[in-house]
Amino acid sequence: MRDLIVFGIIFGLLPFCFTRPWVGVLVFSWISYMNPHRFTFGAAYAFPFAQIVALTTLAGFLFTKDKDKFYLEREFIIILLLWGVFTLTTFTAFHPDNAWLMWEKTSKVLLMVLITVPLFIDRKKFRWLLIVTALSIGLLGVKGGLFTIMSGGVHNVKGPSGSFMTGEGDFGLALNMTIPLLFYLARSEENLRLKLVLNSALVFTVISVIFTYRRGAFLGLAAVIFMLLLKSQRKVLAGALVAIAILLAPFFVTEKWTERMGTIQTYEEDGSAMGRINVWKTTWNIVQERPFQGAGFDGINAETIYKYSPDPVATAGDVHSIYFEVLGEHGFVGFGLFMALLLSTFWSLWRLKRASKDDPSRKWIADYSDMLQVSLIAFMVCGTFLGRAYFDLFYNVIIMAVILKVLAKKEFQKQSLFEGAKATAAAGALAPGLPQKAV
Repeated sequence: MRDLIVFGIIFGLLPFCFTRPWVGVLVFSWISYMNPHRFTFGAAYAFPFAQIVALTTLAGFLFTKDKDKFYLEREFIIILLLWGVFTLTTFTAFHPDNAWLMWEKTSKVLLMVLITVPLFIDRKKFRWLLIVTALSIGLLGVKGGLFTIMSGGVHNVKGPSGSFMTGEGDFGLALNMTIPLLFYLARSEENLRLKLVLNSALVFTVISVIFTYRRGAFLGLAAVIFMLLLKSQRKVLAGALVAIAILLAPFFVTEKWTERMGTIQTYEEDGSAMGRINVWKTTWNIVQERPFQGAGFDGINAETIYKYSPDPVATAGDVHSIYFEVLGEHGFVGFGLFMALLLSTFWSLWRLKRASKDDPSRKWIADYSDMLQVSLIAFMVCGTFLGRAYFDLFYNVIIMAVILKVLAKKEFQKQSLFEGAKATAAAGALAPGLPQKAV
């Protein structure tokens, strides 16, 4: 029955994906993040829904007139350059077959991300993109939170099987990046029912992050809460909520969770943590030998670690860091562009916030700037201990910042023209008296 429902909903939406490609992007986002087909048990489970929706949306994009142009903002250009580096390093990858498969997956993500820009240069559509993204992951947070409460926090919370977020750490990363979206969208939502859904998803998502039992996810949550408190205008209320959560935590947190988080301070005694540090040293050895091409996608594995590691016996067969992942797989040029993308986006959002915070009519721009900044901070903190540099939500947040920049520029231009027209009208009202005064 579940399979039929999923098939019916997605295939029923395909005509809208073609005639209104912006709807196709929303459907693609919903499938990519929530993975509704992974909750079935039959033919729908492994069916390529995302690919079919993407192809339909791309076909519609070619024919539709309901789109703007590609705005070559700085971050947009950096993504194109990074994509080019990914392509070049794939030609020289240690393991070409695996590398080209990963290049194909990453290219699909980047292509869908880039066509999002001309389709969402509209404030209402942009908000729908934010809401669909936030709730697609937020509802998974609700599921995880309810599972935690019903099981007493004994079991780890995981993402949908067979998805980008299957692992606890991956799921924790996605949830932490979603918390700022839920927080700011709920705060500005006027529809009371939707506001309740967003706030409920926010609460359960926080619970889900804690019970992924992942240290990186917990540190990411701490960073997100700190930044929300720092940026929130209602610091007393926000602080009170955090205090209540701390007081209630002992009733829900298990001994297993306490022991797991305790290893943050004793990482030297943790074989897993030391194994990661060993792999980070391995990536540095690789780029010393191959500074421009790196190892290529999926180039850092057990075989590579044995060859380049200072301690081949140490455990850990994955790089477990977005920074060392990009450095080791794409060399210094790829790493430089990756860091430039992060820093450029932060700079753009900071400038938008600064230009909008004192104008009530632009408050939404300031809020969205804060929201996307905190989401990126979650990615950077969690990503320090997790190799997910090609996570689609990260690139979507970047492109959301690009769209926000374009919308803000249009808003500033509109207001500038309005003020100019008012000044002209005022000058025209005074004009009849000017000749008389001159005489």
